[in-house]
Amino acid sequence: MGTLALFTAACSGSGSEGSAKKLPRVAIAGLAIESSTFSPAVTHEDAFQARVGEEIFSYYPFMAPDSANRQRAQWFPTFRGHAIPGGIVSREAYESMVSKTLDMLKENLPYDGLFFDIHGAMSVQGLDDPEGDLITRIREVVGKETLISTSMDLHGNVTRELAGHSDIITCYRMAPHEDALESKKRAMDNLLDRLESGKGKPAYKAWIPVPILLPGEKTSTRVEPGKSLYAKVYPAAERDGVIDAAIWIGYAWADEPRNQGVVMVTGDDKAVVTTTAEELARAFWEVRNEFDFIAPTATLKEALDQAVKSDKKPFMISDMGDNPTAGGAGDVTWTMHEILKRPEFKQESGPTLIYASLPGPEFVEAAVQAGVGNRVSAKAGAAVDDRFAPPVLLEGTVLAIEHGDRNAETEVVIKVGSAHVIVTKKRKPYHRESDFTRLGLNPREADIVVVKIGYLVPELYDMRADWIMALTPGGVDQDLDRLEYRRINRPMFPFDRDMADPDLRAVLIPLSHEM
Repeated sequence: MGTLALFTAACSGSGSEGSAKKLPRVAIAGLAIESSTFSPAVTHEDAFQARVGEEIFSYYPFMAPDSANRQRAQWFPTFRGHAIPGGIVSREAYESMVSKTLDMLKENLPYDGLFFDIHGAMSVQGLDDPEGDLITRIREVVGKETLISTSMDLHGNVTRELAGHSDIITCYRMAPHEDALESKKRAMDNLLDRLESGKGKPAYKAWIPVPILLPGEKTSTRVEPGKSLYAKVYPAAERDGVIDAAIWIGYAWADEPRNQGVVMVTGDDKAVVTTTAEELARAFWEVRNEFDFIAPTATLKEALDQAVKSDKKPFMISDMGDNPTAGGAGDVTWTMHEILKRPEFKQESGPTLIYASLPGPEFVEAAVQAGVGNRVSAKAGAAVDDRFAPPVLLEGTVLAIEHGDRNAETEVVIKVGSAHVIVTKKRKPYHRESDFTRLGLNPREADIVVVKIGYLVPELYDMRADWIMALTPGGVDQDLDRLEYRRINRPMFPFDRDMADPDLRAVLIPLSHEM
């Protein structure tokens, strides 16, 4: 009798005290990053800032020592790496982290369940489906009876392999991802519920690839049609016979055959599972022509022209093409060069502009040597991605130096004319008001705030007085037609706008022990 069967038998036995106290043995593992194959950057192992063993619990508030979930199982956290989005992951880094994961899983076999916490858009040198490869190799260690519940970002990709080896699978229902932790808890709760009830693996998994490839900035759930489309997911998941339902937008900045939209529904009622999946897939396809950018877009020149004329503070500009949280290298200097050319920002009396940010370790070193209040002249940026502009020379006064940030390590603010430029030792996204205020900057009072980002995350969105998204160049260029896709499946919307309607009938994926 296998592990899950033994656990099920124990739970459904005579009701003795020994049976009642038996808890399922559940492991935790995962690697999370979205990585652009259109960026020259390569991501190495240190970027994943791995948490190992019981450190992993600190990532999940719902796994605090006194939490209900912590008491529902014997937990065996192994290896979980989570990197800021970036370039393709080196094969060496991937193999190292996979080996560590598998070795740790081998230490405490067998398992009744495994919580598999991933992003879904990790690209790795020499692999077309890293998450599918990872879960396949995990299966070889834990066996076919272990129940695996997979939690993902809605910008991930779901192949047959990932779908097949996952027994339960879910993803976020909001973009921006304000429900990330809620979704992870749902994936864990679904796993524990199936183990505690003895029901085990869902009987059916319906998978439907939807040939749509769009950036998140066009598919936000804040606005239509994404808002109404994703509003259908929750009631779909609550139907009798369904365990969970999900729509993946997919990841637009990797040139791989798996990159496209997907709908998946899991459950025990074949008819309900397949019908639900087909309804969601048709709903997705039917609104494909309605998706548009969540905010006005313009060239950088047009965006700066509007910002300078505006009396609204802060006027926010998304420097989209090199967004590090979408997979950009984060060090493209093209936008900074263009800002410094503008006459409005050459004098200290000009409009107050904050730029976040550019990595430049040599600049940071020079600024630290100069000290706060002194002048510095050094170059920053374009060490990784210099395709659009060379390193930028920044000459001005050092206003702030802060050490100890988890991502940036050291941050410097330099004032160049009326621009306040944040330069970091290592790249860092600037998403929270405190990211600015701890550097002595007040973004609410600035005339213009330029951030390497796509759609604004909640704190910036709530802070904005006005907002425009600039169509700038980089590894996550929002103008997908400027990118050279060679390997995605075709036809694919929006590249083939006149394509025939696809076959959106549900494909029933084999259960994990049938793979």
